Amino acid sequence: MNSPPKCPPSTAAAPSPRLYSLDAYRGFVMLLMMGEVLKLPAVAKALPDSRLWAFLAYHQTHVAWIGASLHDLIQPSFSFIVGVALPFSISARLARGHAVTGLTLHAAWRAVLLIALGLFLRSVGRPQTLFSFTDTLIQIGAGYTFLFMLGFRSVRTQWIAFAAILVGTWLAFALYPLPGPGFDFAKVGVSPAWFSQHGLSGFEAHWNKNSHIAWAFDTWFLNLFPQASRWEFNGGATSTLNFIPTLALMILGLIAGETLRGDRSPMQKVRWLAVAGVAALAAGWGLGAIGVCPVVKRLWTPSWTLYSGGWCLLLMALFYLVIDLWQRRAWTFPLVVVGLNSIAAYAMSYLIEDFTRSSLKTHLGQNAFAFLGQAYEPLLLGAATLLVMWLLLFWMYRRKIFLRI
Repeated sequence: MNSPPKCPPSTAAAPSPRLYSLDAYRGFVMLLMMGEVLKLPAVAKALPDSRLWAFLAYHQTHVAWIGASLHDLIQPSFSFIVGVALPFSISARLARGHAVTGLTLHAAWRAVLLIALGLFLRSVGRPQTLFSFTDTLIQIGAGYTFLFMLGFRSVRTQWIAFAAILVGTWLAFALYPLPGPGFDFAKVGVSPAWFSQHGLSGFEAHWNKNSHIAWAFDTWFLNLFPQASRWEFNGGATSTLNFIPTLALMILGLIAGETLRGDRSPMQKVRWLAVAGVAALAAGWGLGAIGVCPVVKRLWTPSWTLYSGGWCLLLMALFYLVIDLWQRRAWTFPLVVVGLNSIAAYAMSYLIEDFTRSSLKTHLGQNAFAFLGQAYEPLLLGAATLLVMWLLLFWMYRRKIFLRI
């Protein structure tokens, strides 16, 4: 008889108590995403002389190319959290007597459902299925099965996989030929004005918008599916192959989760997360500063993976320190309500956000949210919409209705 696959000590042990900090961190990330309904950029546009609203608007939008705003950290955090939660999920299922083979098949099925749900939500309101594979759920689903299998390997193997992905993706871009002098960037959605402001030169030109290996892959891959018209470029410059460095960030989360489940003291865990976070942040920023690899979220460059991963580690350290170590939990309740139902919250932002906004104006009056002036109307309407969605999640929380995949 073949012996069962070996598991790391942390996953083979009895399940650990639930991390309240992880639920709160997940809820924080989901509220940032749902918070788009507040329309802060619209307020800032109406109040062009306000530095405060300009600052808030900046952090609710994606940067054009290099760098990061708070909004840019939503998808990395969501991916990172999936990795952190995995060791706890595996240990709980093993403790209930589930077989490794069955768990692996379930993980593969979960990956398929995540991809299907992502495609469904992205296609809402469109005349046909939108075959685009850059949605957060799709990107996570594409690498989830491999992540799950890594959960049964040693931390050393997980680090090797993490490094291999970063080096491999860097080489893929660096070795792909630069576009020739006759390449027309305007035909791939890059205007001369945009390129003059954000275009890269020299070695970094390998990471210019819509002229790299990931774009070339999508011009082949996406046209294998029914499209309203031939796919030529993504206006936001994200790509299907982003799922590979997304997997690297999930692996970093997996390693962090193994650490949190390990035998270190709570303060040692906080120090590990903080030191690893600072190191990753510095490494990602440094690679961009010396011109080895620009920090571009839309391409999920290796430097971006490290940079965003550093922020994720630091946020996890802060949430763990305050909530699980210092036991300051009362303030987290609004976050936990969302964090425990993250799939429902994600779906709501696609399915009922617009309906809720229009319904509020229909039943309360078209000018009900303009009492502070037209500049603040999008904010007040958005706040009311966000409150309605939170109350729906609270209703589900009270009745223990949690959507799981």
